[in-house]
Amino acid sequence: MTTSATSATNFSSAVVYRPGKIRNRVLWTLQVVLGLFFIIASGGPKIVIPNMLMDNAPENLTIPLGLLIFIGVAEVAGGIGLMVPRLSAMAAAGLSVLTVLAAATQAFIADKPAMGIFPLVLAAIFAWIAYERRAGITSLVR
Repeated sequence: MTTSATSATNFSSAVVYRPGKIRNRVLWTLQVVLGLFFIIASGGPKIVIPNMLMDNAPENLTIPLGLLIFIGVAEVAGGIGLMVPRLSAMAAAGLSVLTVLAAATQAFIADKPAMGIFPLVLAAIFAWIAYERRAGITSLVR
């Protein structure tokens, strides 16, 4: 009888992955720097001055004003989410998808595939952050 109670207890307590001390510091540094970048330099201008950005956009990269503002809101929300411990994994996963789409836009719509390299590097970094913070995703699911 004792064996079944012990095995049930062990079964319910799943092993949770947590990064080491140095890796955790590297992750938080990246998360704060990239979060501030997406809030201040990337998403913020799309929300605050979207008309100026649309006026200065290349001719072959025209997107509707509403979509530009939506992208800005998604970037600001992702940047904030990167700095909230409980949301960092989901925010990193979302920003990874967003940056892959930005790379595809640069490559296929703007006809500048070389400009898609930076978003792909960011996508890889965000995917790594999401992977390392995956314990946060499972805790949100529960």
